[in-house]
Amino acid sequence: MGARPATGGVASLERACLSLKPRPRPRTAATSTSAAAAAVSAAAAMASRLLRVSAALRLLPAACARAAPARGLAMPGGLATDEEQATGLERKVLEAMNKGLDPYSMFRPKRYAGTKEDPNLVPSITNKRIVGCVCEEDNSCVVWFWLHKGEAQRCPSCGAHYKLIPHELPH
Repeated sequence: MGARPATGGVASLERACLSLKPRPRPRTAATSTSAAAAAVSAAAAMASRLLRVSAALRLLPAACARAAPARGLAMPGGLATDEEQATGLERKVLEAMNKGLDPYSMFRPKRYAGTKEDPNLVPSITNKRIVGCVCEEDNSCVVWFWLHKGEAQRCPSCGAHYKLIPHELPH
């Protein structure tokens, strides 16, 4: 059983499509009159609702003037900014970043000399932290060591000084 070849081509396809289109019903005088009457009554009902609502809206500003003013977020027709719609922890983080603070240590740390008098400061929420030191700029290995709270400590390989400082999370 092989596939049957298509017969008729484009002309038969057009005839089939035309037969699927709905044919309009002939209008009678009674049908058009009742439809027109229904449209007029619907328009009249809509107009009366519109008048009632517009009258109620005219009284609304006087009532709103006595109520507490609404908080305007964005200019009319505009979108609210991130600062205007942020809440909770996100708002605290945005406010801290606007003040120049770095609440989650997202910025690059400040460079220090690494001497005993000016050690690299390492923030931590505990009393110890593991630190990785790339002793030379072109070095591909990292020297890892534990840094404890208290006096500045030296890297075992290059001698750079690091000091643990307490850090509190903003929440």
